Amino acid sequence: MTTAQTPELDVQPSPLALLLLGREADPKSERGVECPGDLPSPSDPDLVERARAAKEKLGDKVFVLGHHYQRDEVIQFADVTGDSFKLARDAAARPEAEYIVFCGVHFMAESADILTSDDQKVVLPDLAAGCSMADMATAEQVAECWDVLTEAGIAEQVVPVSYMNSSADIKAFTGKHGGTICTSSNAKRALDWAFEQGEKVLFLPDQHLGRNTAVRDMGMSLDDCVVYNPHKPNGGLTAEELRAAKMILWRGHCSVHGRFSLDSVNDVRARIPGVNVLVHPECRHEVVAAADYVGSTEYIIKALEAAPAGSKWAIGTELNLVRRLANRFAPEGKEIVFLDRTVCFCSTMNRIDLPHLVWALESLAEGNLVNRIEVDKETEAFAKLALERMLALP
Repeated sequence: MTTAQTPELDVQPSPLALLLLGREADPKSERGVECPGDLPSPSDPDLVERARAAKEKLGDKVFVLGHHYQRDEVIQFADVTGDSFKLARDAAARPEAEYIVFCGVHFMAESADILTSDDQKVVLPDLAAGCSMADMATAEQVAECWDVLTEAGIAEQVVPVSYMNSSADIKAFTGKHGGTICTSSNAKRALDWAFEQGEKVLFLPDQHLGRNTAVRDMGMSLDDCVVYNPHKPNGGLTAEELRAAKMILWRGHCSVHGRFSLDSVNDVRARIPGVNVLVHPECRHEVVAAADYVGSTEYIIKALEAAPAGSKWAIGTELNLVRRLANRFAPEGKEIVFLDRTVCFCSTMNRIDLPHLVWALESLAEGNLVNRIEVDKETEAFAKLALERMLALP
């Protein structure tokens, strides 16, 4: 048997390929890099006690934030839980805490750094805990989009509105161009304000939240919306299409909420008679249209708290939260299931595990600052301007 010899090919891996292989880092990306140092073994039986000891040693110097989508093993050490903006504001309200340990993803830690004082240091236990949605809009892509809008003669009519789930660079772009930030709870208020400032909105980076808010909550039609694809020339749109649109939606989405389908809704209704379908507005438009209730994570929690005993619910949001709510309300006779048959965690949220949290807390307790998230001053100033416009919304 002979082996054919393949000549050496002069092929250089692309920067993206190197990034995905873990050999390079992109400081402008949400993907982050692996944290340095050795982590405790995941099977270490002393991890819980080590986390408690390190947190106790740090005392008031540390404030641990836990996003709703975090693992139970991490949430147990959170001083407060909530969505990304609530947690960032909670951190700002604790100026005595020298270290803010954010158990969430990269853009959330950036927001906390923007809103906290210069004396406070924000730590992300694993720098690779990014957000696929935030990654879908880079500063370079959005700047190019603005050039396209300028060439179409409509940039002066467009007000950018960026979802909280975006990088600091995108928030800064929004602030610099007269726009505001929104959450899933106040998106309608943000859009109402934006349309008082201009004739059109560039909504970043989640197309589904933008579309659902415009059509479901504001009475627009699907024809009022176009989707800008940063991977196509001119966003895949003609100048005429841009001029006719009211909502220019960025082609981005949440990988978890985007997986729910109309089939998921129909299937759960067939399996569980009388079930209430409650979904997050990051879900696809057809899913939101078919649901009984739609709202943010805080809305979902409050709806289940107020639900009568014996009621049945299918929830379309991240599995860690759904499972936690199912366990919490089971004693009250409330049946809560995940909307989709296929179980799916947010893979980047789940990067914050107990070994990473222990490593971060023990490092801080030993006087070693690790995995600090720090937004540069110019970016921070414009991003903060956009956030302050949101805080001033009626």
